[in-house]
Amino acid sequence: MFEFVKDIMTADEIRSIEPFPQELKEKKALAEKQVVDILSGKDKRKLFIIGPCSADNEDAVCDYACRLARTAEKIKDKIYVLVRVYTNKPRTRGEGYKGMFHSPNPLDNSTDIQAGILALRKMHIRVIRESGLFSADEMLYPDNYDYIDDVLGYAALGARSAEDQMHRLVASGIDVPVGVKNPMNGSLSVLLNSIYAVQIQNEFKYKERQVRTYGNPHAHAILRGVVDVYGNNISNYHYEDVMKLRDMYLREKLKTPAVIIDANHSNSGKQPFEQPRIVNEVLGNARASAEFNEFIKGFMVESYILDGNQKPTETTYGRSITDACLGWEKTERLLLHAAEKIL
Repeated sequence: MFEFVKDIMTADEIRSIEPFPQELKEKKALAEKQVVDILSGKDKRKLFIIGPCSADNEDAVCDYACRLARTAEKIKDKIYVLVRVYTNKPRTRGEGYKGMFHSPNPLDNSTDIQAGILALRKMHIRVIRESGLFSADEMLYPDNYDYIDDVLGYAALGARSAEDQMHRLVASGIDVPVGVKNPMNGSLSVLLNSIYAVQIQNEFKYKERQVRTYGNPHAHAILRGVVDVYGNNISNYHYEDVMKLRDMYLREKLKTPAVIIDANHSNSGKQPFEQPRIVNEVLGNARASAEFNEFIKGFMVESYILDGNQKPTETTYGRSITDACLGWEKTERLLLHAAEKIL
């Protein structure tokens, strides 16, 4: 049984209130091209998609993004940076903070989705304007993607979403590159099937219309580790894991043979301070193997201003209220060291 709560504005109405500035549109097109060129191999730099586990506070996220932009400028010859501005948070058991989309104020337990949509769109635009970096977000709810599709430089399908038909269909109509995470059980066959479904044309019902998409050729893999039936985390960023995926990728003849390594989640056992070591190991393997280096296109890293995490009811500025993150000083060292190791 559903109970009606309130109407929510359409995407066009939301965009009219928080428009994407014209002067940023050309810069966004350039950002998209650079990401595509890295994924295709035309640009030999590595892509880092880096930022908080969840973007809960506009001021802190913009502060973080501006710090990140200053470091990105120092390493731009080796690394291209997108900032994680993740405004939807999947919850394994359905409880807890679900992201700015649901709750623009984490200290307020009430749900106000329309206010959340306006707040997250405003935050994405402010991040871009103030830092000059373009943002990535997870498409947790396919029905809501068009509220921010004009501002994003990158989109991701999470491990729980990779097997879902509607996520795959909608992702096939997205204009920006889409990273597809391996499912929670780690199946590479399911991962490749998901990427294939995103890359091909599709026709389906979306909202109140029958729509046709033309496929997203820049869909690619993200390895985030595995959770076995006993709840144990198993990493899949090692040389053998990556090369096995590469061989399967090539046998399937998928477009854009590329993988991003998620250095947190099950790859680190949700131990964020392991992320620098994981990035270092992967880049070491890239220096040892040209084929490995060609397939590895970059990394996802969860970091924020302060180390660790806190409860959603706490108010320490710049500390994650969901999963623990790597603090800024460690993050900057990670990026500078990574740039030194990239060929």
